[in-house]
Amino acid sequence: MQWHELTIHTTEEAQEMISAMLHDAGAGGVSIEESGTLNKDRDTRYGELYDEPLNDIPEGEAVIKGYFSEESPMDGICTELAPRIEELREFGIDPGKAEISWKTVDEEDWAHAWKQYFKPLKVSERLTIKPVWEEYTPESPDEKIIMLDPGMAFGTGTHPTTALCLRALEKAIKGGEEVIDVGTGSGILAVGAMLLGARSVLALDLDPVAVHSAMENVSLNGLSDVITVKESDLLSLLGGEGAADTPAGAMWPSARPSQRPAESGAADEAAGADASVPGSPAAGSDSAQGGLGVTLPVRIVVANILAEILVLFTDDVYRALQPGGIYITSGIYKDKEALVRKALLASGFEIREVTREEDWVAFTAGKR
Repeated sequence: MQWHELTIHTTEEAQEMISAMLHDAGAGGVSIEESGTLNKDRDTRYGELYDEPLNDIPEGEAVIKGYFSEESPMDGICTELAPRIEELREFGIDPGKAEISWKTVDEEDWAHAWKQYFKPLKVSERLTIKPVWEEYTPESPDEKIIMLDPGMAFGTGTHPTTALCLRALEKAIKGGEEVIDVGTGSGILAVGAMLLGARSVLALDLDPVAVHSAMENVSLNGLSDVITVKESDLLSLLGGEGAADTPAGAMWPSARPSQRPAESGAADEAAGADASVPGSPAAGSDSAQGGLGVTLPVRIVVANILAEILVLFTDDVYRALQPGGIYITSGIYKDKEALVRKALLASGFEIREVTREEDWVAFTAGKR
């Protein structure tokens, strides 16, 4: 089978929005390659070595490729995308050159070739991500292995935002917590949370491709009995106006090579603090336990999605959390840090920690 490969030369800053545009235009897959310059600050605390540039893409730039079925009207798609990309400038996002071109390629050229670059990756003190096609021997008995086949859903752990969320989860989870993962993508954060000691996880996504991928990865890790995957958003879960208005494909910061990262403990101490959440099933009810796999309100919510979407549901996250609960969020480019901080504070959160990698930011916030 052949596909049309549409290539856009742009900036790292604009990559998420342009990726969403490609999905909206009908792309069956998206790949993103950022600059591999050695000038970038990279996290090497877990042994990664960067001694030569990874590619010749200029610093701050990115090459995004969307893959369209053979019958797609490519000239029309290019004509439609060009003004939408230029419109990003009006929102303070620089798309750079935004050069668009396309060619026809064989499916094998893009659907599987990227796998040679996805190797086992140690992302935190205890978590290592292992693609299913790679062999890997744990370095210590404490090392937890996330087995992953991301398919066409975001989250391989190689993107800074996924790694930032996993490290924040490692700090936050003490054992026995119930967790909601909003915009789960490949399910990597849900799986990571369980391996770190969570009691159960509800993984939500609006994209049916991501839901399918997450369910497969949950099964791959033997966690189908403790991770519930649903095609939904948080507002639909809680019940309220505007539920599911966010289009699928508009949520995830995309940077992988193929696309579109129990015991009792602190959670038990706060489990009885709220009897229910407005608009949700009563805590402990059959519908909450049986249908969702977690009981609202929960101890931890994690969301690795675009900053522009994050700010729309901070109030909903606040409702979904127990008093003292933790909200971990990333997908935030550096120029959106102030925007997300303002939204978190306005919803009543206190900022407990801000972490950064390359040009990306993660917040750990607490419900007062």
